[in-house]
Amino acid sequence: MLRLMLLRHAKSSWPSSGVQDAARPLSQRGEAAARLMGGYMTRHSLVPQRVLCSPARRTRETWAGIAAQWPADMDVVFDRRLYAATPQTVLSIVRAQDDAARTLLVIGHNPGLQETAELLIAAGDVELRERLREKFPTAALAVIDFKIDRWSRVHERSGRLDRYITPRSIAATTN
Repeated sequence: MLRLMLLRHAKSSWPSSGVQDAARPLSQRGEAAARLMGGYMTRHSLVPQRVLCSPARRTRETWAGIAAQWPADMDVVFDRRLYAATPQTVLSIVRAQDDAARTLLVIGHNPGLQETAELLIAAGDVELRERLREKFPTAALAVIDFKIDRWSRVHERSGRLDRYITPRSIAATTN
């Protein structure tokens, strides 16, 4: 079995005009959400074997926030193709991964990540699938399982949504 986790970057800020989109930093709320998601992923054994991350500042800062509680020697690849990637690009990058890593985390942007999740999911909790289709907010995490043994065999409608988590849904269960 393979597991693909898609994480949208946390909330970014819009500093003064003149800052390029790729250089936008996380807001304070985004920094807190990244740490929250990292803690959730640790507590629920969702620490990946490999991370594929867009090189944009907000995705790198999201990575730093979630990884603060993880081993320092994580296998991380910053791939410029993930910046503003289409679902086909994300799928192509995933399919090209070697099979040594059974769990991948992709940190990227919308609409590409949401559309990738929708493209891959064929089964799983109907209510969660509908929530994912309606909105994939910042720092949202979709965990998709595949009953295959090679990344090259991942194809449309071949995954099962294991969980769909947002910072808001974590906060709702802790209050």
